[in-house]
Amino acid sequence: MTQTKGPHALTSDEAAIRTLIDHWSDAVQREDRRAIRADHDDDILMYDVPLPFMSRGIDAYMATWEMFFDTSEKPVTFRFEDVEITAGADVAFATAVGNCVNIDPT
Repeated sequence: MTQTKGPHALTSDEAAIRTLIDHWSDAVQREDRRAIRADHDDDILMYDVPLPFMSRGIDAYMATWEMFFDTSEKPVTFRFEDVEITAGADVAFATAVGNCVNIDPT
């Protein structure tokens, strides 16, 4: 579950983005490639921490998930904290601290 930072109530646009983030996070944890792809534009441009740093287009983006799943400890960890969402009718963005490595000592 994402946590939106700040004391204010979410606007409907912010709530919609939060829902997208939650669905994406859940899809990754289930390794559901169709659901991961569902809300991404074919012309996606993504910058990431591991190589390749830049993925252009949906096929390149989805290829990064194969690398991720091949090297991830199971069950897959993929969740967000300190989510901050800015959203309006035409544009939205979110920042967050993401966890994709299981650091639970148990």
